[in-house]
Amino acid sequence: MTKTITRIGNSQGVIFDSALMELAHLKLGDDVNVEVHEGGTITLTPLRPHPSKPEISRVIKATMKDYARTMKKLS
Repeated sequence: MTKTITRIGNSQGVIFDSALMELAHLKLGDDVNVEVHEGGTITLTPLRPHPSKPEISRVIKATMKDYARTMKKLS
């Protein structure tokens, strides 16, 4: 896919159309890490937030509660 650098206000940028956003699983407001490599190659890597330990614990407890009978049968 070829994109053209365009003027955006006082800056320059590349417009990501909806197809590219969908392919990359990105949405407006997502953070990306920008790296410039030797030779001028630029990579953009989406930053995906990781759930916190309390959030993971809460989900596990809720799952255990919701499926208590099934868990008991499996043990």
